Amino acid sequence: MRRNLFTADHEAFRELVRDVVAKEVVPHYAAWEEAGRLPRAFFERLGSLGLLGVAIPERYGGGGQRDYRYNVVLQEEAARGLVTLGTVRTQLDVVLPYFLAYADDGQRERWFPGLASGRLLTAIAMTEPGTGSDLAGIRTSAVRDGDCYVLGGAKTFITGGLLADLVIVVARTCTDPDDRRAGLTLLVVEDGMPGFTRGRALDKMGIKAQDTVELSFDGVRVPVANRLGEEGRAFEYLGHNLPQERMTVAVGSVAQARAALDTTIAYVKERRVFGRPVASFQNTKFELAAVAAEVEAAQSMLDRAVLELVEGRLSGADAAKVKLFCTETQARAVDRCLQLFGGYGYMLEYPIARLYADARITRIYAGTSEVMKVIIAKSLGL
Repeated sequence: MRRNLFTADHEAFRELVRDVVAKEVVPHYAAWEEAGRLPRAFFERLGSLGLLGVAIPERYGGGGQRDYRYNVVLQEEAARGLVTLGTVRTQLDVVLPYFLAYADDGQRERWFPGLASGRLLTAIAMTEPGTGSDLAGIRTSAVRDGDCYVLGGAKTFITGGLLADLVIVVARTCTDPDDRRAGLTLLVVEDGMPGFTRGRALDKMGIKAQDTVELSFDGVRVPVANRLGEEGRAFEYLGHNLPQERMTVAVGSVAQARAALDTTIAYVKERRVFGRPVASFQNTKFELAAVAAEVEAAQSMLDRAVLELVEGRLSGADAAKVKLFCTETQARAVDRCLQLFGGYGYMLEYPIARLYADARITRIYAGTSEVMKVIIAKSLGL
């Protein structure tokens, strides 16, 4: 079905991204998976092409285009190349919005040029060993001491934390026994600050080229000048960006489901069983027809939500619906596609195996499917 989401400018951007993925990502992706990270030089290359600074104001070296559809194009083209640029996605879709919304003029001068050029890499540290979806349970704390906050605590599952120059840390600066959500603050910890250490890189089931680490903070003195926004308002800030964060997962889910469908169609046309192409069997046709219908439905729902997000009208409940539906669709689609590969689908040399492993996390991060259902149920008055 025809999509009415993109303009000529978006499609020109798509051509650039498609070329970069084909020439500068796909040939090296296996090595990046082996290393467990994207190389810093790759971010600088993206920055030099203007791909990291699209939303950053022009005065800082960016494109000045606050249009989420450019981020959508980037994810779709990565999936088309059967790769996942999770760390890039996190920097652009999850972390950068906090800098754009809450950085003051001084912080913009210090950080925005590096963010646009790819010289400054970022991460956001929310999740703790005992706190996942329940952000109100954050225990990492920061105490004001003159012109600094003294930060202590630990974070885990931090995407991009291995190379990050700037880490937005969600910390508790005060406690309100009547409101668990109150008293959280965003502090930007810089690489090299005493007491800031990176733990082990976590060995994940999927998205191998995306580094994920543990971080610890032992008496880190973070200047008040590194606070994003106002003290005590982080929960509000986090809630404001959650619709986009969840949409980002949904965008990747649909793009990867479509990639799974495309690569499976190509495979079943070539693979022969009992002297016939696998594509010739009725079961194959019915399975792929069902997958195609589900992916199309998810795409339609997603595109409508992307437009609402761009227009500033996407509610948290609607974002939860989209994430729930698109990630669950991805899970079903990739599983059914892998089945048609038979034993080869279990071999990592085939992209479908990687798509299968990468898909599992989407129903967990940015809020589990169960949390999405709770949010949706509340919007129904239940």
